[in-house]
Amino acid sequence: MKRFSLKPFIQSVVNRPESYFAQDIVDHSQALKTAIAGKSVLVIGGAGTIGSSYIRAILPFEPARVVVVDTDENGLTELVRDVRSTEGLFVPDEFITYPVSFADPVFEKIFLQKGPFEIVANFAAHKHVRSEKDELSIEAMINNNVIRAKKLLDLLMQHKPEHFFCVSTDKAANPVNVMGGSKKLMEEVILAYSQYIPITTARFANVAFSNGSLLYGFMERMLKQQPFSGPSNIRRYFVTPEESGQLCMLACMLGQSGSVFFPKLDPEKDMQTFQTIGVKLLQAYGLEPMFCNSEEEARKIAASLKNTDTHYPVYFFESDTSGEKPYEEFYTDQEDLVMDQFKALGFVRNAPKQPIAAVEEMFEAFQQLFNSGNISKEAIVNLMKKYIPNFDHIEKGKNLDQRM
Repeated sequence: MKRFSLKPFIQSVVNRPESYFAQDIVDHSQALKTAIAGKSVLVIGGAGTIGSSYIRAILPFEPARVVVVDTDENGLTELVRDVRSTEGLFVPDEFITYPVSFADPVFEKIFLQKGPFEIVANFAAHKHVRSEKDELSIEAMINNNVIRAKKLLDLLMQHKPEHFFCVSTDKAANPVNVMGGSKKLMEEVILAYSQYIPITTARFANVAFSNGSLLYGFMERMLKQQPFSGPSNIRRYFVTPEESGQLCMLACMLGQSGSVFFPKLDPEKDMQTFQTIGVKLLQAYGLEPMFCNSEEEARKIAASLKNTDTHYPVYFFESDTSGEKPYEEFYTDQEDLVMDQFKALGFVRNAPKQPIAAVEEMFEAFQQLFNSGNISKEAIVNLMKKYIPNFDHIEKGKNLDQRM
């Protein structure tokens, strides 16, 4: 088996030997330094791929203090080991991690005692279409992506930062799944608050080999000698982990309040299928795919693999689960776009902003439904449609937990 290094492989997959945002960082380096140097930073959800990449992006601009909150204790441990083991990377004397949820009462104590924070970034979210299963999973998703985000904003209203960033997703543009719909609701909330707090967000592509992603799962399957499996007809944009953090940094520090950022990727050149990348990954290891006709066939072949085998079982299929959009898009035809301010970034400006009272009314409607004791997935989706007129939910009666 060939010697394998993940970072250059990811760069080859996205066809970018240098970060897509490198020139924008150079062009705006002084503004970034002014925004970050000597400032106190709070990162929520900072142990994940995007949150940790955001931290790595801002550290060269020398913040005075970085406080990181995440429920993933192991991830926080690895984050500290990673940044402190990287040659030449600036780490402030005060770099503190707390393994707690931002919904936990102790979070507010951390916020008040370790603040004030000039920069706050929130990456804590349900991010997988997989999380759409039934009314319980959807309630948990809306609680995390929307309701808790609003509670955080209410706290920030009392202690306003200079910059607040809350991550969104490309799936919020013309959403067809509950995850994208929940993020669109989150965008509506932050737009309402952006009249009072400097807030930006970003929709962006799949982060290649991010924790929990399908591509990351391919690596795990190889370690466990299990087959690759995934949709053959789903096309996605991809960015590297490094690029994901840089995009969020640029949006957070340089964006006008209420702006929704996105990368200016080319749908013809930059979209790929998971099948294409899975095959490239096997070939990078010196293996060739053995295409199977069913999950059962793929499992049987994987169980009999020997170290000397040069083939590897894969099962790719046309998507048949709820909420799977066949392609990605970053904006809608109705949104006002700015495409010439940055080299690699565009953003939505002048998005309609509801009064906070309307947001409160929406939250009350969801809380009443969740507390009714008699809810269904259909009822939640219908309520989401009331507040997201272009929410065209794709229901197929099957979820990703029913797939390998």
